[in-house]
Amino acid sequence: MKYKALIFDMDGTIVDTSPLWNAVTKELLCRKTTSLCPKVHAQLTQDLHGLAMHKACALIKERLELSEHVEDLITEKSAIACLLYQKGITFIPGFENFYAFIKNNLKTAIATNADDATLALSIEALKLDTYFNEHIYNISHVDNICKPHPAIYVYAAKKLGVDPQDCIALEDSAHGIKSAKAAGMYCIGINTSKDLEQLKQADMIIDGYDELIDHPLFSFKK
Repeated sequence: MKYKALIFDMDGTIVDTSPLWNAVTKELLCRKTTSLCPKVHAQLTQDLHGLAMHKACALIKERLELSEHVEDLITEKSAIACLLYQKGITFIPGFENFYAFIKNNLKTAIATNADDATLALSIEALKLDTYFNEHIYNISHVDNICKPHPAIYVYAAKKLGVDPQDCIALEDSAHGIKSAKAAGMYCIGINTSKDLEQLKQADMIIDGYDELIDHPLFSFKK
């Protein structure tokens, strides 16, 4: 099948922010508890991977049995994230070369669970709009409906003018893969988190972008 569009997740897929968000989570958890064992911490970090801010903070509140409102946790977590973003972020290795390879043959977009604040930081830091123009979509575009619901992928495909079944999605988390598959897309999982369990529902799994350059999916011969 010849696909017409490639829709990227952002965090952990094109922008190397997984270590940053793990650090944000660690800092927040340290502020909220002094007795969280390493095993529980590791499991919570895994369960938070790919979740939007509100769902992530709701899960932290539930697991730690916190009395604070979710909105207060969101404010605190966002403040921690903003400080770390200011130290600088980078692209996932290989993304820029791969994008240059496909940009003249596939329509492209971003579909992310990121909130407006962190999305704006990423756009500014890496000039994402020079790659994707106006086709950068987050949960604000779909009434804050988060992955794993397919809304954000369906919306991105619609804005590109492409049927979801004619799209490839590129994801790094279980929630994102579920979202893309529910939208009817072929989904590639990129193992940037070194956690294959996150990617088991993907149609194809890669360790890095270099594996896609010569793949038949991206053969653009007429």
